[in-house]
Amino acid sequence: MYEWSDTDLMFRDALRGFIEKEIKPHVDKLESGELPPFDIIRKLYSTFGIDEMAREGLERAFAKEEAKERGETLPESGEGSGGFSGAGSMGVILNSEIAGVSLGLITSMGVSTGLAAGTLRSRGTLAQKKRWLPELVTMEKVGAWAITEPDSGSDAFGGMKSYVRRDGDDYILNGQKTFITNGPYADVTIVYAKLDEGDASVDRRDRKVLGFVLDKGMEGFTQSPPFKKMGMNSSPTGELFFDNVRISKDRLLGETENPAKGDGKSSAKESFAAERIGIASIALGIINECQRLSIDYAKTRKLWGKEIGQFQLIQLKLAEMEVARLNVQNMVFNAVERTAAGNKVTLAEASAMKLYSSRAATEVAMEAVQLFGGNGYMAEYKVEQLARDAKSLMIYAGSNEIQVTHIAKGLLA
Repeated sequence: MYEWSDTDLMFRDALRGFIEKEIKPHVDKLESGELPPFDIIRKLYSTFGIDEMAREGLERAFAKEEAKERGETLPESGEGSGGFSGAGSMGVILNSEIAGVSLGLITSMGVSTGLAAGTLRSRGTLAQKKRWLPELVTMEKVGAWAITEPDSGSDAFGGMKSYVRRDGDDYILNGQKTFITNGPYADVTIVYAKLDEGDASVDRRDRKVLGFVLDKGMEGFTQSPPFKKMGMNSSPTGELFFDNVRISKDRLLGETENPAKGDGKSSAKESFAAERIGIASIALGIINECQRLSIDYAKTRKLWGKEIGQFQLIQLKLAEMEVARLNVQNMVFNAVERTAAGNKVTLAEASAMKLYSSRAATEVAMEAVQLFGGNGYMAEYKVEQLARDAKSLMIYAGSNEIQVTHIAKGLLA
């Protein structure tokens, strides 16, 4: 049976100290959108040496790729990417501990160093990796990952209307993306668009999808101010607009249109699986915090001369929270073990993790609000924020209805 190691527990305790000192005093400003999350994330990285680990890991990865290009082989030297993997034990602790305080911090960090940097790592050429990764993996620059559009949503590829046309050796990009995490502030954005080759006989839904790397300030590229949202408010979300943005070929992911190397659909699907595994560890953090707050409240709140924890209906709520906690924790532990063993979690399995854990977190959070009664509806008591944040997990990273489709396709394949 998997358990946290002594090193994991030491990191968890140190992280809790950082949260108390550096995050909790700023939660109101973070949740109002007054304070963007990025400086706090950078301080987290420097405090725990995550930035240095990321730099060192990246240098090892570059050296390995350069040796491979020369026909040489370097000995293995640990994790090539550096930093904390979302499915590694310390990455899970990082996600779950911070998610219980300010979910948006984890979301912004995960999109920047996970989705944006991760896509470059898996699909970029060595030149592209050297150009953009060093500042992304350390959070010196903020990354975004843009696939969702106003009219596509869950039909991400088929309904995609953003398109590129070839213009000599360049591409011209037009279109719009929405609900883009970090979009308003991103320095580097991975954008997916359909290739329009001028052939009217090819159905728009079936056209090739390509990925590109854009930098803030490119002519014709506009980033909207942050949206106002129901929850996850410490993570800025916005729209992106592309008006004849000229993109040179060195910004095309993999610098090739060859589907075997540069296909945008397979690139995005790889990211979907990683993102959905991360949702489970975030959900675990929300469940943990809701349960902790509910137990404390049940021990101190009195009705009819008794602590409410003595009433069976309150005990039922606490017991069901524990069942949810154990189930989600076991899913997360399974992913940690498999990742460590080099056994990839499939997209269908990741979708199952996301579906169950997001439901569980939302149910637990809503039961916590109910347990607190009128106090639970007040922002002062924290569970109302957790309930709003938890609900986002059922929509974010692909709606739960779409997860059902991926799970079923995996079973029927």
